Amino acid sequence: MGALRRRVALGTAVFATAGLLALAAPGSAQAASVCPGREVAVLPFSTGAVHVFRRGDYICAYTAPKNPGAKRAMSVSVQARGNRPVVDKGRYTRRAGPVTVHVGHRCVRIKGAVGSGSVGSGWILC
Repeated sequence: MGALRRRVALGTAVFATAGLLALAAPGSAQAASVCPGREVAVLPFSTGAVHVFRRGDYICAYTAPKNPGAKRAMSVSVQARGNRPVVDKGRYTRRAGPVTVHVGHRCVRIKGAVGSGSVGSGWILC
């Protein structure tokens, strides 16, 4: 009977700790799930920013507004040199994307927009 109580107490402690960690850093858990890999570039512009991540031979990007809230036109585009761009475009509240492209060892062009503001990278990460 004592072993069962210890297991129940341990299980309760584990769940309580997990809950506290989730409450302590809710933004970091959400940001980590958007794109895998490490962030290699941030392309800021007047109304938002494009966040670019790399994992192996893949590039992932999303556009986030400076002030999330109301739905507005947003887009993100990633193009590996020699291929067509992969685009996510629409009316969103929090972000456009993510879009992921296999780039291998090729340069990429990244574009993003929120409302009237936009950014284009030119060929980068060569």
